Amino acid sequence: MTQALSLAIGLRFRTLARAALLLAAAGLLTPSSPALAQDAGRAWEVLAAGGVVLFRHANAPGGGDPPGMRIGDCGSQRNLDAAGRDQARRIGAAFAGRGIAVGAVLTSQWCRTRETAALAFPGRGEDAPAFNSFFGDRATGPAQTEAARAVLGRWSGPGALVVVTHQVNITALTGIFPASGEGIVLERDGSGWRVAGRIRP
Repeated sequence: MTQALSLAIGLRFRTLARAALLLAAAGLLTPSSPALAQDAGRAWEVLAAGGVVLFRHANAPGGGDPPGMRIGDCGSQRNLDAAGRDQARRIGAAFAGRGIAVGAVLTSQWCRTRETAALAFPGRGEDAPAFNSFFGDRATGPAQTEAARAVLGRWSGPGALVVVTHQVNITALTGIFPASGEGIVLERDGSGWRVAGRIRP
């Protein structure tokens, strides 16, 4: 291994370690936290029992939205590509194949979350502004996250609650940076929720 490569690997490791320490200090992640688990089997069991899943919208190339993005105008937004649409259909198929009863499907008002929900769970999506992206205005993040927590806190079933939202929202709620189309499954923990696992249909 060259000295340059060795230094690069060391720097990368230190960066990741520093990030983990920051998350731990913020109370978002601990060495034994379920946020580190990726037990899909356990996650599906929780959903079958009426849990919650926070899906990042399916694949939509790029990052953020173009300047001048407007809610309700899909032409002004970053949208799903063909791979994303296939991914969304696989999400729905995974639920159907496992016989998971879905009680409600909430989405942000962005077109890519609405389309993900429409392809996965046709006719079920309902707008939930509490899960709108705050990527373009991080100052609104804390209030947005509290509003999202309030929505989750009111959920009592029956069936699973599916939320299709954005990376920044999911990370703020769970400390996890999800991949496109990935679902973070939550289960009741006293008066709140905790991470039970991750699914990537």
